[in-house]
Order: sequence, then C-alpha cells, then structure tokens
Amino acid sequence: MTKSPVSLLLAFVLAASALPTLAQHAAAPAAGEQPAAAAPAPATPAAAAMPAKVDPNAGGTKFDAVCAACHGAGGNSGTPANPKLAQQHPEYIVKQLQEFKSGKRPSPIMQPLAAQLSDADMKNIAAYVGGQKGKAGFAKDKELVANGEKIYRGGIANRQVAACAGCHSPNGAGVPSQYPRLSGQHADYVAAQLVAFRDGGRKNSPQMNAVAAKMNDREIRAVADYIAGLR
Repeated sequence: MTKSPVSLLLAFVLAASALPTLAQHAAAPAAGEQPAAAAPAPATPAAAAMPAKVDPNAGGTKFDAVCAACHGAGGNSGTPANPKLAQQHPEYIVKQLQEFKSGKRPSPIMQPLAAQLSDADMKNIAAYVGGQKGKAGFAKDKELVANGEKIYRGGIANRQVAACAGCHSPNGAGVPSQYPRLSGQHADYVAAQLVAFRDGGRKNSPQMNAVAAKMNDREIRAVADYIAGLR
C-alpha cells in the first residue's frame, strides 16, 4: 500500500528528531567506562627568570667590608690618590669593576678585590655609592685652574683636543651609562688617570687615549685642578 505524502512527511520529522538522541547515546561512555580525558592544553613556556633586584643596603654592607678602607665612608675618599665614588653613575662603577676583574683595566690593587665580587655584588655596590652625596672638592692653583678651565670648556683647538665639557657636561655631572661624573674629583687621581691614558697604562677607553695623547703634563695638571673645584 502506497503511503500518502502526509505520512511520509511525518515519518521524516520523527526520524530527524531522533538524531540528537542517537548522537548523544553514541558519545556517552559505556557502563563502567571512565570518560576520556580531555586533551592536555599546550605547555606554557616557563617564564623567563627575572633579574635579581638591586639592593643598595646589601651594597653598603659589602662596600664597608671591601671598599671603604680606600674609598672612604659612603664613597667620599679622603685620600687624593683614591677616587671619590659617591654620586658616581652606577653603570660606570659596574663597568670599571667588571674590567678590573677581567684585567681589561689593570690594577694590582683593584683586580684581586674585584675578583671577589659577583655581578650582583657589583650592581649593589654601584647602587649604594651612586646614591651617596658627593663632597665638594676644591682647586689649589689659581694660575693652573684658569688654564684648566679653558681646556675643560673649549679644548685645545690647535691640537684637536676636544673640550671635556662636551662629554662630561659643563658642571662635571657626566652622562649616565656613558661618561663618568668628574665634579669634585681629586686632582691627583684625575691627573694620574690622564697620564695613564696618554702613556698606555690604561686602555679601556679609546676616546680618552686619543684625547690624553695630545696633552702635556702641565695641561693635564691644569685640567685636573679645575675638575677638583668643579660644581
């Protein structure tokens, strides 16, 4: 017997309504089975290790133990041959300590001391002394200081010696991470470093080697004396 169109349509609707139930039944686990575990999420890459925070307090403790005997309390050296470190740019301090340790900046005194310091120690010490207030210095020779001011501010034109102020700033504050602070530094120390740059004893700054190579002893003493009183 041929089914009517109405009967066929009704059968189709009933069959279609049963499909979701059949699909759900097929997906359900059999009795006693455990549901399949979900696929694990892609592994998240481990977070990059964060650098240790700089600790000026730890730096102060280490400075007092290792450095203060020569560089003075808070980095304000009272010995003309030893540099003042107070208020110096931390980046510069770290660079010099690393180069003492590696031997790039030779020093029979500083190299064994720097060899004892970790990178964290260096950064902590640098943060500590950089945060200390530097004590003002003073010039000693009026005649020398006048010539020193000319060199510091204007260079020596006939020998293509650049003005110190161009890199170290007019007031000697320097530029963080690039050029050290010079303001108030001991004249004896500055003169000794300029001679070392000139004569090849210190080679960790090609710029300074080139500048100092064109200066005589009197000019070096003059600019060092001016720097001592610079504020």
